[in-house]
Amino acid sequence: MGQNLALNFASHQIKCSVYNRSPDKVDQTVQRGEKEGCKDYVFGYKDLSAFIDSLVKPRKIIMMVTAGNAVDSSIEKISEYIDDGDILIDGGNEWYENTQRRAKAAADDGYHYIGMGVSGGEIGARYGPSLMPGGPSEVYNELKPLLSKISAQVGDSSCVSYFIGAGSGNYVKMVHNGIEYADMQLISEAYDLLKLYGLTNEEMYKIFNDWNQGELASYLIEITAKILIKEDKDVEGCEPKSGYLLDKILDCTHNKGTGMWTVQAAASEQVSVPTIADALFMRYLSERKSDRVFASTILKGPTFDFKTINKQQFIEDVKNALYCSKICAYAQGFQLINQAAIKFKWEIDLKECARIWKGGCIIRAKLLDKIMLAYEKNSNLPLLLFDNNITNDINIRQESWRRIVTLSIASGYTVSGISASLGYYDNYRRARLPHNLLQAQRDYFGSHKFERIDRNEGEFFHCKWTSEHA
Repeated sequence: MGQNLALNFASHQIKCSVYNRSPDKVDQTVQRGEKEGCKDYVFGYKDLSAFIDSLVKPRKIIMMVTAGNAVDSSIEKISEYIDDGDILIDGGNEWYENTQRRAKAAADDGYHYIGMGVSGGEIGARYGPSLMPGGPSEVYNELKPLLSKISAQVGDSSCVSYFIGAGSGNYVKMVHNGIEYADMQLISEAYDLLKLYGLTNEEMYKIFNDWNQGELASYLIEITAKILIKEDKDVEGCEPKSGYLLDKILDCTHNKGTGMWTVQAAASEQVSVPTIADALFMRYLSERKSDRVFASTILKGPTFDFKTINKQQFIEDVKNALYCSKICAYAQGFQLINQAAIKFKWEIDLKECARIWKGGCIIRAKLLDKIMLAYEKNSNLPLLLFDNNITNDINIRQESWRRIVTLSIASGYTVSGISASLGYYDNYRRARLPHNLLQAQRDYFGSHKFERIDRNEGEFFHCKWTSEHA
């Protein structure tokens, strides 16, 4: 990521110095610069002091290192050489509270600290990522000309926006990754349903390719189609074999922690994110491969024949269920960002979040156009599900959505992410939930008190439920 980002700057004729504690990586970067036609703009340094001295003041330094202690260690070394007004940018995924802590320490020492989300993977870093920097307002004028050039371009706009407040950029990127987890889980469930019906990889390729031409168009749908028909070849360390590669990949998904951070943050802000949480927990469950293999021999489910269902109707229902569930995942993510912005007094434009995610990043999708429009009409929209266009989209598709969830439960092949999304939608549309009973239980065993529907909000009461209660 760091090497590709440096070459991205160089390719845009922005002079870029590079440093790494491993000298061979510095040499690799310079050699790639020569090979890729930007040798006059990339300069390698194997001494940290010389590297920092090579930069024009105010210096702009981007770190691309593993989150946590490695970042603190890098800051400790770099801070020996930087001056007042210099700008230090962490371009990796990081827990936002660490960025807040580091930004405060940097301000005390006279330099600026920016947490910048970078989405798009290695290819995006090289040819145009989505960038989410966050920090003090006075810094962005120094960064905007540079970041605008290297970010992905959609139409005449650059996929970069500045969010004001320490940790805000990392937070937006963290939620982006949470939505990414959810989207990948939902697409995997759609694939699973189609496969259970008996469709071949070639048939599913055509379906996903067709979906990518319409409202479901997205990077993840696009690559899913390509993955489905990739032959078992070009795998490092493996000889080519017949058949499709996807069918040979073990059904265990790992994670690097950003999905967990999103769920942790949602719990902290008391924002419901069931689709995102399910995607995280399903990754954990997928890793229990040996347990699942054993469970498959003793835990019984129903017998079900998917062929009794009309094929075209089934495919259309899967498509609609995926679309509605995807909306719920985005709704949860945007609500979480908004809640955090209010709490921390960050300046985050939700329309801008949608705009910069339209290019370069993993969750770029056509749906973001509707999300942008929703926040353009109402910048204070509390939940995406309240937007008329999005409400109408779900209303005309929800029968399909419900059929898929009902079918999955009846067949014993539950689609947990799609089900979680529907549960989220259905619970949100209820004016009254059964939590009056839950609150009564809390008061019964713990004297936690309760509010009444016939008294003012915020007025609490306790009941003497039995003679034993005080």
